[in-house]
Order: sequence, then C-alpha cells, then structure tokens
Amino acid sequence: MRLELRGITKRFGSFTANDSISITVEPGQIHCLLGENGAGKSTLMNVLFGLLHPEEGEVLIDGEVTKFADSGEAVRRGIGMVHQHFMLVPVFSVAENVVLGFEPTKSFDRVDYKRATEEIRRISKEFSLEVDPDAIVENLPIGLQQRVEILKALSHDAELLILDEPTAVLTPQEIDALMSIMRSLAASGKSILFISHKLKEVKAISDVITVIRQGKVVGTAEPTASEKELASLMVGREVILTVEKTPSTPGANVLEIRDLVVHDDRGLIAVNGVSLDVRAGEILALAGVQGNGQTELVEAITGLRRVESGTVTLKGRDVTNVTPRQALDAGIGHIPEDRQRFGLVLSMSLADNLVLNTPKRAPFAKHGTRNLRAIDQNARDRVEDFDIRATSIREPVSSLSGGNQQKVIVARELSRTLQVLIASQPTRGLDVGSIEYVHHQIVQQRNEGNGSLIVSSELDEVMALGDRIAVMFAGKISGIVDPSVSRQAIGLLMAGETNLEHV
Repeated sequence: MRLELRGITKRFGSFTANDSISITVEPGQIHCLLGENGAGKSTLMNVLFGLLHPEEGEVLIDGEVTKFADSGEAVRRGIGMVHQHFMLVPVFSVAENVVLGFEPTKSFDRVDYKRATEEIRRISKEFSLEVDPDAIVENLPIGLQQRVEILKALSHDAELLILDEPTAVLTPQEIDALMSIMRSLAASGKSILFISHKLKEVKAISDVITVIRQGKVVGTAEPTASEKELASLMVGREVILTVEKTPSTPGANVLEIRDLVVHDDRGLIAVNGVSLDVRAGEILALAGVQGNGQTELVEAITGLRRVESGTVTLKGRDVTNVTPRQALDAGIGHIPEDRQRFGLVLSMSLADNLVLNTPKRAPFAKHGTRNLRAIDQNARDRVEDFDIRATSIREPVSSLSGGNQQKVIVARELSRTLQVLIASQPTRGLDVGSIEYVHHQIVQQRNEGNGSLIVSSELDEVMALGDRIAVMFAGKISGIVDPSVSRQAIGLLMAGETNLEHV
C-alpha cells in the first residue's frame, strides 16, 4: 500500500495540533514519525485511522483520495493501528480479542472460533508472532499483549500498520523481538508507520525518518543521521544526551529494607527476602528484566501492596504496611510504573491531578475549602517548569498524550519536599528533551541530600543515573555493583548469574 498525507491540518478550538503535514509511505517501507510528546504524532495517526477528521488536507491510498467516516472504514481499507495503550479486553482470550467486532460465523450465526483459531495460528507462524490463541489476555506479559494487537490488525488484512509508541512499555528483550517482527512484516510488503521518540530504535529500524515539532514537519532524515542531529531537529535546540552529575557523597541510610517478602496477585512469592539501603545523597538504581519482583517491591514500599514479612524503615521510622496516604505524608515520593492506574485520576483536570498528593494542605485548601486560585497557579507553574503540553489546565488529564501524562506525575512528585524518591520507569514514554529534564531533576534531588530508588528497564538509564546499581532476579537481589562495571556484567546478573570473575 502506498500512503500519502497531503496538507493535513487538525485544530481543537484555537489550538492547531497538525499544521499542513505531508508524508508519503511506500509499500514495504518502515517510515518513522519522530517528535516530542505533544508534537502532534498521535493526533495525525488518529486522523489517518478515521478517529478524527481534519479541517484541511487529504489522505490518498494508492493514488486515490480516501475519506474514512470511522475506524471501521479504515480497517476495511487495509489500515491497522496498534495504540500506545492497548485496546484489548483483559478477560477475553487471544482469539476472542482478535475477532472482536469482525467475528467469523457459521450456522445459526454462532461465532466460529475454530476457524478464528486456525487463522491466528497461520498468521502467527507466517510473521513469527507466536502466541497461544486460547490464552487469557490479562495473563500475558505486555510484550505478548502487543503481539495480540498486531495479530488483530493482520487478521483484518492490514497492508499498512500504524504502531504508536510501540516500545514504551516493553523490556529490551521484547523490543528486540518487536524489531524482528517489523522487519518481517516490511519484507512481506507491508507498510509500517512507526511513531516514536527513542532515537536508538528509530535509527535501528527506520528506512525514512520524518520529524515533526509543534504540529509541523520540520525535516526528514536518513537513519544514518546521528542521535544528536535527530534530537536537535526534534526539540529545536541542542540536547545533552548524557546525564551530567558529579560523584555522589552519600550520607546515612534514609530508607532501609530488611528481609522483605511480598506476594504477587496470584499469591506467589514475588519478593523473596530482599534487603536494600538507600542513602542520603545517592541514587540507587534497580535493574532487572521486568517481572522479577521490581513492581511488587515498589508497591510494598509505597503502601500499594501488603508486606508479608520483613520491614521498611524511613529515617528510623517503621513504615511497613502503611497506607499510600501515610507513605506520601511521611515524605515518600512515588512515580508509579503504571501511570494511568496508580498515578492519575484520568477524568479529573490537569490542575487537580497536580495536587492529588496534597489536596487538603495550604495553600490548596483551608478549613476544608479548596483554593482554586492557588491550584490553578500551581498548575500554570508546573506546566511551564516541566513543559507539559496541554490546551488548558482545566482539560481532563485523559486527553493528554502518554508522555505528557507522565510529566504531570513527575512534576507533582518533584515539586514537594521529599525524604526519598521511589521512581519506577520515570522516563517511560518521554522524549529526549523531557528525559534530559527529568534526569536533571532526579540528580538535583540527590544533590540536595535526598535518597532516590530508581527502577528502570532501560539499561542505559540505570548505568547513567545510578551511583550504585542493584539487580533483581527471581525476586532476589543477585548483586549490587558500581556503575563503572560493564553492560555484560549487569546483563549476567539480570539473568541470575552471580559469578562475575570471568567477565
């Protein structure tokens, strides 16, 4: 399929999200759309997929001007979209999700799941998308859930796949697998529009790169362009791609974790006797393949999950099994892994989400009465300080892009006095300019004498931020190392190998 977007303009009131954007995607091409959070990438893809309708411009498929009344028409014309936040029914099986809305039927209008399962197995084999059609989606890892989304699109004979920030929630291993799948799809003649802000991935997978900034196309580039060149084009200024920090001067322990045992949602041990210290004036980075207990550990520290045994102590105070509110009041800052579930109230405004952790405190409330002027001024300050892209501080936070939702949480947590910061995947979904800012803020917290526990699946981030690096494997700490060690050594620890003498 050859796709052309000509002069696409999309406005929301006085705000122009897409300003006369033109892009061409050739058959069998992986075309990357690179841009900051809020640059207009997802809006443009929603226009292409029939979810939004432009004020100006046109979409051409194989040279023919095409208008989609809705996403169903886009699907019927061979366009499939994998959204950043998956559109799956968790309690349904893989097969049920794939055929949802397009169910094959047999006699008496019954759904022919046997035929659907056979088709899924055929497509899975053809494009190396192995997944069990009978598996329940909520029991699958994120990487396999994404495969289900891709299978769903391919089962509808998609010739053009839109992948909207497809690696934002994947582990490094899952990202590698996705890259292989994308290459296989392109080799078969499928066209792919890959939306991202991750420079390494863009360079690794793209045939052509189009950069948009503030709703406009500002240039195209070949994948041979340097990361520095792409970052500058994307942000509009020179971006420092390395974390600038002086050697740490750690003080006394701020957070002490002793012999912690925590169960997962199935009642199995996820954290198995973990002991860690986070010291004042240091960043302890926690690495590991996702699913080795990091999530449950963070939830236990922040009051979101029950501790079965062991203790959590904050500056000598026992905070084991406190409530999330008590954890916040004690000075624990929390940037959660799942921003929509634990970090935001999606139906509430941007301004209200920025004071979720201090809703009853001055200056935001007095004697039970909210001070709307103070809440709004706080929102305006945080929007400017953290470059949150929004049309209004009063719009629901659900309307923001995923990266801007993350900025709201980071702004809220780093704008108050903390004893320790617990940050799980703090830059997930952020562009290079925002990552630079968040890293600076985390280092600033350290320089002010606070302790930070940073959990990240990005090995580059772990090695750049950590003053010490702890690695989790199978619910235990497999090692604590200096950030000067090799990536190979950390990789071995992530795989459970503790003997590093031969590295």
